[in-house]
Amino acid sequence: MSIFGRKTTVETPAAVSADLAALTGEYSIDTAHSTLGFVARHAMVTNVKGKFLDFSGSLSLDGSDPSRSTATLDVKMDSIDTGSADRDGHLKSADFFRTDEHPTMTFRSTKAEALGGDDYRITGDLTILGTTKPITIDLEFNGAAKDPFGNERVGFEGKAEILRSEFGLTWNAALETGGVLISDKIKLNFDISAIRNAA
Repeated sequence: MSIFGRKTTVETPAAVSADLAALTGEYSIDTAHSTLGFVARHAMVTNVKGKFLDFSGSLSLDGSDPSRSTATLDVKMDSIDTGSADRDGHLKSADFFRTDEHPTMTFRSTKAEALGGDDYRITGDLTILGTTKPITIDLEFNGAAKDPFGNERVGFEGKAEILRSEFGLTWNAALETGGVLISDKIKLNFDISAIRNAA
């Protein structure tokens, strides 16, 4: 299936190009209908899930050449939410994100790839605590639609993994039974709905 059209019939290259071109444009992430989440292994036995509630971002989609598409994201670290006020407070502290000194996490894409079908890959620079590292995000295009309010929308799901130690997030505690309290590997997940900007 094409990223810009979910048709069950086999499409000719010309038809695919037309569908791609139809969604070329500038988009803003609709934060009310998008989720930026993460998962960390806790005590070696379970997963703790969280998300960020305050963020903004944009997509620039090039249908004729998807490799020219770009994405940006700015996340307010004070908006972290794991369902526990005490844990959120610890994550905002000097042991972790030091949100008073580093209030924002950012992502700026550097490369976009079409992998075939609805699958895409975005590579870019992720900055946490003033440290910037490359990250690769695998994306699945979920479709495009016009909502009841006339907004033209596109949707993507994404996933990635990082090692938090690479960004200076090294706080941990040893377990009596072996291992550590918090995993170094963090799984990131995204559900993005974006609205085309007015011309």
